[in-house]
Amino acid sequence: MTSATRERDHTEGTGAGGVYILGGAQTDFARNWAREGLGIDAMMAEALHQGLEATGLEASEIETAHIGNFTGELFCGQGQLGGIFASLHPDLSGVPTSRHEAACASGSMAVLSAMAEIEAGRYDLACVLGVEYMRNVPGQTAAEHLGAAAWHGREWTDARYLWPAAFSDLIDAYSEKYGEVDYAHLGEIARINYENGRRNPLSQTRNWSFTPESFTEHDEANPVIEGRVRRNDCGQVTDGAATVFLASAKRARAYAEKRGLKLSDLARIEGWGHRTAPMLLSDKLREGRNTRYVLPQVQKTIAECFGRAGVGDVFALDAIETHDCFAMTEYAAIDSFGITAPGESWKAIEEGVIAADGRLPVNPSGGLIGLGHPVGATGVRMMLDGYRQVTGRAGACQVEGARRVGLLNIGGSTTTIAAFVVGAAI
Repeated sequence: MTSATRERDHTEGTGAGGVYILGGAQTDFARNWAREGLGIDAMMAEALHQGLEATGLEASEIETAHIGNFTGELFCGQGQLGGIFASLHPDLSGVPTSRHEAACASGSMAVLSAMAEIEAGRYDLACVLGVEYMRNVPGQTAAEHLGAAAWHGREWTDARYLWPAAFSDLIDAYSEKYGEVDYAHLGEIARINYENGRRNPLSQTRNWSFTPESFTEHDEANPVIEGRVRRNDCGQVTDGAATVFLASAKRARAYAEKRGLKLSDLARIEGWGHRTAPMLLSDKLREGRNTRYVLPQVQKTIAECFGRAGVGDVFALDAIETHDCFAMTEYAAIDSFGITAPGESWKAIEEGVIAADGRLPVNPSGGLIGLGHPVGATGVRMMLDGYRQVTGRAGACQVEGARRVGLLNIGGSTTTIAAFVVGAAI
């Protein structure tokens, strides 16, 4: 197969019009489960049972389950999470399960796999559960565990905090290609996401306090972590789990009819994109050297998703939930989505486009910076927030009139990339 053929195959074909979202739940991301004396199994159980309660489903109705998790073995010495899932309710014994790992995109890989089973006609109702348990170890140890998403022994070996160092390098790459990135724009991204997080009752940072200097280059209020990345630019180390239930069109109709709902009361996954870039950031940046984008694989993933969903312009969306493991990650996503031309992400920030009351709100949930980032759960949480937005269930985070939401979830230094469009079912 030629490169051109492979590119064509990525963009042609059907979307995901037959996969519906029935709802779900997430845990409170402010909780420290180790301090409560609870393990990863308790976190999984709470997300599952709250999801069942929220949707009115029974455990016996689950036909297949997909678990998103990155580092269960490192943080709590626990693998085989599918077996734990099967232990959470007597009716789950015998349900087929799979665990998916792709660093911060683990949850999205679980979603994609559940979608594929539904589209193949194997099952009509899937449970997708993402989970990460990370606050039971010191911060330095957590940073070392999370470094498993880089190429061990080959990247950022001299950094104390690997991922801040990595995304500091991305700031340098953007500055080299387009002109100096102004920290004021990164600080504003962080400020918006913390502000959005304050409205989210499940946010890790909802009760945190800041001063105006917290989003500037003030070395006391916002100290440097690594290179050009400062403390409040960083997504959180979070304990958390999230669940969504995905269904075929047939199952979604039956679900709605049983509850006196219309199909339009549910959400539908309209399109998806999925790519994997080379592991080393240096190789990713080399790929972008002769293109308009610093990270071309991210832009291509979004474009493929939009193509499958029939989205001709990003402003056909009403909101976006994007990966902001660092403020720079969101900065890079702005032009990759097409909100601005390449290298002009700063315009959308200065013009208020991405603010909660802007033309295209980004991370109304608070994102990874404001809401929190339990790594394996993040992709599932994004899908849940997309469902909540387009069905009018997002509470204080609701974007008025939202009917279509874009999602972008990445793992590592944009190694695994997943994008989705979630829309109100029709």
